[in-house]
Amino acid sequence: MAYVPLTDLNEAQRTAVTTTDGPLLILAGAGTGKTRVITTRVAYLIARGVDPSNILAVTFTNKAAAEMRDRLARMVAAESAKKVTMSTFHALCLRILRSGIDRLGYKNNFSIYDEGDQLGLIKKIITRTAAKDEKLDTNVAKAAISKAKNNSWAPPKDDETLLGAVFARYRDELKTANAVDFDDLLLLAVQLLDQHTDVRQRWRERFHYLMVDEFQDTNRLQLELVRLLADERLNVAVVGDDDQSIYGWRGAEVSNILEFEHHFPNPRIVKLEENYRSTNAILYTANSLIKNNPRRRAKRLWSSSGDGDKVRLVESPNDREEAQFVAEEIQRRHADRGEPWEEFAVLFLDERAVAHA
Repeated sequence: MAYVPLTDLNEAQRTAVTTTDGPLLILAGAGTGKTRVITTRVAYLIARGVDPSNILAVTFTNKAAAEMRDRLARMVAAESAKKVTMSTFHALCLRILRSGIDRLGYKNNFSIYDEGDQLGLIKKIITRTAAKDEKLDTNVAKAAISKAKNNSWAPPKDDETLLGAVFARYRDELKTANAVDFDDLLLLAVQLLDQHTDVRQRWRERFHYLMVDEFQDTNRLQLELVRLLADERLNVAVVGDDDQSIYGWRGAEVSNILEFEHHFPNPRIVKLEENYRSTNAILYTANSLIKNNPRRRAKRLWSSSGDGDKVRLVESPNDREEAQFVAEEIQRRHADRGEPWEEFAVLFLDERAVAHA
């Protein structure tokens, strides 16, 4: 059995890595080393004799998947690292559909419509469907259809509303063209696994250990996908932080992590609370604010790096004066203390994100 060093992990991280059987919820606060835990856990499973091809790690972006893959390649043999499936949800669903979408009435060589293709098709359908006095913005229709698919809502069976009629025609024309859109990858993969026992069993036999990153950002379909892939052993480990759930406006269900026990009974819960990025002054300020959230799992971030400088709150009458203050503060610290430019960062809240929230 290969050796995976665990001495450089803190106690909570070691517990998360070495808890291999049954449901596991890893509550990982910001900067607590969650990516390190995921990759070390995969390496630990391989060291214990688990076939790498039986391990699945899912995340949200290609960048995150590539980072995990690169880290794993430095911990285990290259051949073993290649056998582990580390991918995004949509890439995983594409693999599932390529080998079985014919069960849903499509051909296996289906095409995937990008955003431009989608908008073009929806625009044509609106033009053909709308009455003279009816209007429907193409982007609004696309967003509504996407939301409906991610909530598993079927198009209405009647044409009482223009949006409902456009949704129904859009779905039918996609299928006629043997095409799917980005949302269909999730929707149809879940349908395929749910409706066809043999397909579901085949994928369950493939993946014995499932890991999901950023679980607080999963939506209803993604949770259902994980449930369908998990066999009776329920070797499902999810990593996330309800305090960092900010994508409710695009379908993320924070209840997935808050109610994890409902979906995967009797899980082991591990909290990663030691932060490696910030000082305690920053973390205590964040803790004092976030604790007021009405629905959250209790956790308190801390750092061994000491208290650091106190957090300052500066109120400006408008955005111009705020920008002026920030620029002057950076120049002053650079001139007086010799702090290099690359050590400064400016974070701001996009008003468009607030509008979506």
